Amino acid sequence: MKITAAILDRIGHAAPFAEARPLRLAEIDLAAPGPGELLVRIEAAGLCHSDLSVINGDRPRPMPMAIGHEAAATVVATGDSRSDLAVGDRVVLSFLPACGQCPACAAGEGYMCAAGAQANGEGRLLGGERRLCEHGNDVHHHLGVSAFATHAVIDRRSAVKIPSDIPVEVAALFGCAVLTGVGSVLNTASLRAGESVAIYGLGGVGLAALLGALAGGGQPVVAIDPMPEKRALAIELGAAAAFDPGEADAGVIATLGGRPDLVVETVGKAAVLASAYALARRGGRIVTVGLPNPAEQLSIPAVSLVADGKTLMGSYMGSSIPSRDIPRYIGLWRAGRLPVERLLTSVSPLGAINGLLDELSSGRAIRQIVLPHATA
Repeated sequence: MKITAAILDRIGHAAPFAEARPLRLAEIDLAAPGPGELLVRIEAAGLCHSDLSVINGDRPRPMPMAIGHEAAATVVATGDSRSDLAVGDRVVLSFLPACGQCPACAAGEGYMCAAGAQANGEGRLLGGERRLCEHGNDVHHHLGVSAFATHAVIDRRSAVKIPSDIPVEVAALFGCAVLTGVGSVLNTASLRAGESVAIYGLGGVGLAALLGALAGGGQPVVAIDPMPEKRALAIELGAAAAFDPGEADAGVIATLGGRPDLVVETVGKAAVLASAYALARRGGRIVTVGLPNPAEQLSIPAVSLVADGKTLMGSYMGSSIPSRDIPRYIGLWRAGRLPVERLLTSVSPLGAINGLLDELSSGRAIRQIVLPHATA
């Protein structure tokens, strides 16, 4: 079938993206789903720094590629009659499908699935196929999803069924921002009620981490970001205080009466991670979910890992099992404990995507949603 998709032909673009226009909307071919695959209609897709990091070259990927990895969709067709999903089912798409067979999956750590990571790096689906092409040439899949499009073929293991009454622009957030941010606190860090928490970076993932910390009983929770509007929102959402990075150390210590038990870094810069590490108390935990350029190096006092007893943890996809955690987080949202709709900055048609990238890269946006079937 013919679909419309946002295609990236090369990496290394710089802002202003409204002028550079790194993504072009094109009519391309989408093959029918094979066994274990689904054809889905993309209802809403979110813009994330992980998309931007491919566009600017921080995360090299094979080109050309149909971009986008955070989305809510509706099942249109299944690749075989044995599928447990049916036409009309609403799903959230997961950007790391787990094979269920590798050592990581067997250990309950599907977010470390080697087969899924390899497929994502090669721009194909988990089963090995590429279902996109333009003029007879393959177009690569982005993280098994390629959500900035009217439709997609995905591996069944990239979909989690959700109730159909959730607004699509809210449902999309559970595929990355919520899964990663909330999971970094509740899964990776195993937050204990009453622990103090500091969050570096108040984009979609950072604010989701803040909401997760509050839902998990973190007290007090403080936030750090250079944007005044984001700091104000953090306080509205329940943060005890929010600070500019230049005043963070003194402000956080004064607010908490000491250094925090847990520090979460979501910015994706080695220098910010070093600051987060330094801020944590002796015996504290530091979780990083940001994706720096691979050339960046982290410098910390090696002796502090022993002498200060600190624990530095990486968190990919919030150490989440999507089939377990997405319904769990939706339940918290329904209960009013994860008001993730507050993270929405804008809802726009797909044709606005290049201009939206400028808002994202500037730090002004939190989570922007595109509706592939909306008209301008």
